[in-house]
Amino acid sequence: MTPVRSLARAMLSGIFVVSGARNFANPGRLAATAKPITDRVTPLLERADPRIPTDTETLIRANSAVQVGAGLMLATGRFTRPAALVLACTLIPVTLAGHPFWRNDDPIAKNNNQIHFLKNLGLFGGLLLAAADTEGRPGLRWRAGHRIGHSRRSVRRAVRTARREARIAVRSASTARRLPG
Repeated sequence: MTPVRSLARAMLSGIFVVSGARNFANPGRLAATAKPITDRVTPLLERADPRIPTDTETLIRANSAVQVGAGLMLATGRFTRPAALVLACTLIPVTLAGHPFWRNDDPIAKNNNQIHFLKNLGLFGGLLLAAADTEGRPGLRWRAGHRIGHSRRSVRRAVRTARREARIAVRSASTARRLPG
């Protein structure tokens, strides 16, 4: 991994590790803000499995723990692409719950929330780039297409060889029939 990639990933993941640890330790400060989003998610979670906890503070802690874990994976270069996708997914409810600038009547609060919303949007974009980064190696799609093309060429080559061998065998058989004996 290049030093630039390592540094960029550590810088990108820093906010998730720090804020995730802070929110895990003190989820109560975000409970009122997160409640509208968790109320929407609760029926889906209950349908998926009734054993999943649905109280707001537990969901905040779960999101925070995922952010810390995925942030550390991204920072250390382990499973960077899945970690970046997971962080992008955790950022969606955080942004919608924490920075709904469209609901603010106060121009100062609206401006502040809009700036944080756009900051999170920028982080989301950076995470999408990190998730798509193959570190200069061919991606899975290219490798699969390359393998398919290679296989097709191998099959064509084998068919040509088999036809050539068959023609030689036919010629040899007809020549052998013409020989006395």
